[in-house]
Amino acid sequence: MGNLPWREVFRDPKLQVLIEEGLTNNVNMQAAVLRVEEAKTLLTSARLSFLPSLNLAPQRSITTIGNSEYAKAYALPAAASWEVDLFGKLLNASRGQKAVYLQNQYAEQAVRSQLIGGIANAYFALLMLDRQVEITTETVDIYKENVRAMEAMKEAGMTTEAAVVQMKAVYHQVSASLIELKRQVREVENSLSVLLAKAPQRIDRGTLEEQVIPDEIMAGVPLQLLENRPDVKIAEMTLASAYYTTNKVRAAFYPGLNITATAGWTNGSGITVANPGEFMFHALASLAQPIFNNGKLIANLKVSKAEEEIARMNYQQSLLEAGKEVSNALHLYDATNRKLMEDKSQIE
Repeated sequence: MGNLPWREVFRDPKLQVLIEEGLTNNVNMQAAVLRVEEAKTLLTSARLSFLPSLNLAPQRSITTIGNSEYAKAYALPAAASWEVDLFGKLLNASRGQKAVYLQNQYAEQAVRSQLIGGIANAYFALLMLDRQVEITTETVDIYKENVRAMEAMKEAGMTTEAAVVQMKAVYHQVSASLIELKRQVREVENSLSVLLAKAPQRIDRGTLEEQVIPDEIMAGVPLQLLENRPDVKIAEMTLASAYYTTNKVRAAFYPGLNITATAGWTNGSGITVANPGEFMFHALASLAQPIFNNGKLIANLKVSKAEEEIARMNYQQSLLEAGKEVSNALHLYDATNRKLMEDKSQIE
């Protein structure tokens, strides 16, 4: 069942309209979509870090010494810098950001699934309450007629005052339950309106008898259901992100190679000015090997390793929790089918 599109599971046209409206307008859903776009932008930025950076830095200066004339100099350089990824610092940063992007994608899927399930649950609850209101309204009319009949029987000496009072009490009890049911209908409508990002209002809906479910629903095996769960995927990507962060921090212990170059036109070198300007070029390669950084690199590595271990334990716990929920759901599905057969026999 976890592989079925929601439109094949929920076939009521009015419910489908509500789900589409919720997916479009729900605040949590919109926020989840924006977080995915944000993560995608950061991933693109991380991938572009492999390329050189290029900046245009025009300069102009005016210099005078004593009573000499002003010497006007200019420079029109373009500066480029490139960090060579010798030990995988940029690579691990990019892979870590990809894990964050996937994590946000699965989070959006989780919000989407919860939203669809929440709207469907509220909708079916409304249909159930509508049917209960209908039955209870009929019951109130029946008991009202019973009270009238009992009063007539008492006048004819066929029953006692106690029996009449008892019937009136039952009538008022059923009338009170009708009021409670109508209150519940309003509360469910208000809750559903919030999911749809609308002010509290009446929800257009069908009836319980009109509902059509798939003829044959296969629950699937637990492993398949676990693979479909976005919370498990989120925990997995959190662990992957922590792993790549540790690798990135570890790479900070190794040398870093940076290549910079400047090229352009200038008419000045120091305070010597010559016109017209000439082309200039300057290149520099620098290698930086960390030696002592007040223990920051070691501390960062220890913290990253601890965060990675926490992510691993959280992933394990997510699997256990998801396995429990899947097992409970499968047993509930089986028990409900068997209980339905007993209920039908009881009604017959």
